[in-house]
Amino acid sequence: MQPNHVLRAWRANKQTIGAWMFIDSPFVAESMAHAGFDWLCLDMQHGLLDYTDIKCMLPAISTTDTIPFVRVPWNEPYEIMKVLDAGAYGVVVPLVNNAEEAARAVAACRYPPKGMRSFGPVRAAMSAGRNYAQEANDEIACIVMIETAEALENLDEIMSTPGVDAVYIGPADLAFALGLPPSGDNDEPIHVEAVNKIFECSRKHNIAAGIQTGSVAYTKRYLDQGFHMVTLGGDSGFMARMARQELKAARQGSDVEKVDPESGFY
Repeated sequence: MQPNHVLRAWRANKQTIGAWMFIDSPFVAESMAHAGFDWLCLDMQHGLLDYTDIKCMLPAISTTDTIPFVRVPWNEPYEIMKVLDAGAYGVVVPLVNNAEEAARAVAACRYPPKGMRSFGPVRAAMSAGRNYAQEANDEIACIVMIETAEALENLDEIMSTPGVDAVYIGPADLAFALGLPPSGDNDEPIHVEAVNKIFECSRKHNIAAGIQTGSVAYTKRYLDQGFHMVTLGGDSGFMARMARQELKAARQGSDVEKVDPESGFY
């Protein structure tokens, strides 16, 4: 089984940069993987992706060293096991509120005796080899999202759940939880305070912390803070921003580098 170099980086307190995949295209996934991201996350919760798309996009990413994760639609064991069987090297589980829900996510990621994952890695074993069952528990990342008011009250119990490899902040839903309008990059003091609280708790429990951003500036900010898993943006956002910049430059008769970039949501 190919080593999960992203998980190893986190365990060594090193940082990684990835991107979010919303577009249902193996070609886009392969193109993004060849860009050199440490990891890509295929989004089945809010992206235009279903299982039919996932099973074609994962092999496309595997032509590179980029590690593929999948954000599942819900904390449902069937969904988690299915994407792992298709070859995902980790799952991002949304809206985890407490230790019980965190443990449920972990159990779906691990084969017995560490969990309840059923054996049937049809595509994963094809690419990973005969030792998949023996190695998967150590190579699959279980990443739980912190983005609700209840989760903010239960940070210690969530992060002390055995088998949780990382917590990932969803800034927009976190804004909702704090009574703010949803925003990808947020400078409201109460939002900044909540992000800092989550990050400091992750340090206490020695697990990786991740966060979504929609710009280079915020990516640098969170890397400087010490986050291990930072999302630079998403495929659709990259495409739209570059198109806007080059179109604006063409119409103004100036270089792209001299045109102020417009920030996307993600």
